[in-house]
Amino acid sequence: MAREMIRQGGRSARIQNEVQAAVRALLEEVGRAALTVPMIADRAGVTPSTIYRRWGDLNQLLADVAVEKLRPIADPEDTGSTAGDLEAYIVGYADEMSSKVGRAVLRDILAESDGEVAAVKCCRYTYDHLAVIAARATRRGEPPIDVPGIVDQVVAPIIYHVLFSDRDVNAGYCRELLARLPLNRGRAAA
Repeated sequence: MAREMIRQGGRSARIQNEVQAAVRALLEEVGRAALTVPMIADRAGVTPSTIYRRWGDLNQLLADVAVEKLRPIADPEDTGSTAGDLEAYIVGYADEMSSKVGRAVLRDILAESDGEVAAVKCCRYTYDHLAVIAARATRRGEPPIDVPGIVDQVVAPIIYHVLFSDRDVNAGYCRELLARLPLNRGRAAA
């Protein structure tokens, strides 16, 4: 189903904000299992057809709301070193993604039925944060970091274990993964 493009600002932005706010409120009140498009439309003051036209289905709407939860509000912490920046970011990332809310967000993103639009946005946020850390490394004169390599060697295993709940992705595990990176070889895992 073709969806209309959402313009920035104006009426479209107001509708998008109202619908997303309705979803967030209803998730708290009734939970995901009881949530319906007509319920959301009623709360947001729009027709169900508006939601279907803009988002396609409930899964796409939930994925859109989930991605908004992951949208960065600030750059990663600047600890003074690339290794410190990476550790602070990765430990925080694992903590956030393994939380009850983080797991629900991941489920909603992966349940999206229209390709991987939400997943691509989510992935982009992670790459963007790591790119900020990489730029800092360059400015500090530290060795460059391999952002795709960090995603492959650190982020991907964390997400795998979060999705399958087969391992605790605590700070110690994150430090073990980070210690395997070329920039950290020779440093002992904390």
